[in-house]
Amino acid sequence: MTELTTRWNDLPLVQAIAETGSLSGAARRLNVSHATVFRRLGELERRLGVRLFERSRNGYMPTPAGDDLAVTAARVADEIAGAERRLLGRDLTLSGTLRTTTTDTLLMGLLTPILADFQAAHPRIVLEVVVANRPLNLSRRDADIAIRPGNSPPETLIGRRVGRLTQAVYEPSNSGDEALPWVGPDVHLGYPALEAWMMQQGADAHTVYKVDSMLGMLAAVRAGLGQGVLPCYLADAEPTLRRRSAMIPELTIDLWLLTHPDLRRTARVRTFFEVVAQAIEARNAVLLGEHPW
Repeated sequence: MTELTTRWNDLPLVQAIAETGSLSGAARRLNVSHATVFRRLGELERRLGVRLFERSRNGYMPTPAGDDLAVTAARVADEIAGAERRLLGRDLTLSGTLRTTTTDTLLMGLLTPILADFQAAHPRIVLEVVVANRPLNLSRRDADIAIRPGNSPPETLIGRRVGRLTQAVYEPSNSGDEALPWVGPDVHLGYPALEAWMMQQGADAHTVYKVDSMLGMLAAVRAGLGQGVLPCYLADAEPTLRRRSAMIPELTIDLWLLTHPDLRRTARVRTFFEVVAQAIEARNAVLLGEHPW
C-alpha cells in the first residue's frame, strides 16, 4: 500500500522547485546537489503516487497536485517564520545570530568597517551577511535586517532612512578621450532607473560592456573599458577614477535600514539599528559626494 504522507523536509523541496522552476535553482536555494534534489523528488513522487511537476525544456512546472503542495509549503514556511520572529522578538539579550542583507556595492564601499566595529563592540552577536542585489523576504526570515537603497520600502517592514546615495558619470583619470564608449548594467542587475537614464542620454547605443553588478561596472571603468554611472561613495575612493559629470538627480536614492515589525523589540536588532544608523549618518557627506573633485 502506498504511503500517502509528506514529510516536513519534503515541503521546502517542493517549494524551491516550484519557485525557481528548475532542479538546479532548487539545489542552490537548499544548498544541496542537483542529484540530491532529483533523487528526493523522485522518491517523493513514488511515495505519493502522483506526479508533482511536468518536465520540459523550459523547466519544471507544477501539476495541480504539485501546485497544491507548493502552496501548502509556502503557508507552513510563513507560519514557522512568523513563530520564529515572535520568539526572537522576546529576546532581550545582546547575543545570538543576526542575519543582515545588503548589496555587494554597499558592503564593499561602506558597510564592512561599520559591521566590524559593531561586532567588536558586541562579540556575543554573530553577524551573518547575505549579499544580494535583489530584495530578500524578511517576513520569511531570509534575513533579520536589510540595508538597502530604495525610495519606496515595503509597507510590511519598518525602519529608518539613514542617508541619500548620489551617483555620477566616472571615467579613468588618465583618459583624454571626449567620446568614450559606455559601461552599463546588464538587465539581470535589476536597475531599470539607470537603464532608462542611459536610454534617454543615448548612451545605450554606445555601450560596449554590460555586467550584472555595480562592482563589475566599477572594475570595467577602472580597466578603461569606458565611462559609466557609479555611486559617488564607491567611485570617489578610487584614485584612478574621476567624475565626468555632475551628480545625476534622477538617480539619487534613499538608503534604508529595515526590519520586520515582530523584531523591533529584540535587543540585538534594536542595538544594531542604533549603532549602524549613527555610523552611516556620520558618513553622509561621503554618500552625497560632497568633497572637492
